[in-house]
Amino acid sequence: MTCEVNGIQVYGETVDEQTRCVHYHTEKDIIAIKFYCCKTYYPCYQCHEQSAGHSIKVWPKTEFNEKAILCGVCKHELTINQYFQSHSVCPYCHSSFNPGCNRHKHLYFEAKM
Repeated sequence: MTCEVNGIQVYGETVDEQTRCVHYHTEKDIIAIKFYCCKTYYPCYQCHEQSAGHSIKVWPKTEFNEKAILCGVCKHELTINQYFQSHSVCPYCHSSFNPGCNRHKHLYFEAKM
């Protein structure tokens, strides 16, 4: 199952056009993440695990200037660094992201140390 956001395909069990999925679907669950291993957007790691057919590879620190976060509200792509610096608020539309996503960042991104 996919949804299209501003011409970008978001894969996984999406439930709306703001990239919420069956696993994470609160008001603030409005980002999709481009996975380093396949350069494909998914709403969450569980959607990737269910659909991708391969293991997750995290983004290396050297590539944190790559656009890999999609705001489901305004449809802007953020770099990983922009996302880390956002304090869970989209720098473009000021929509709030779920701050609980920080608990899962090790699944997507190499540790910053």
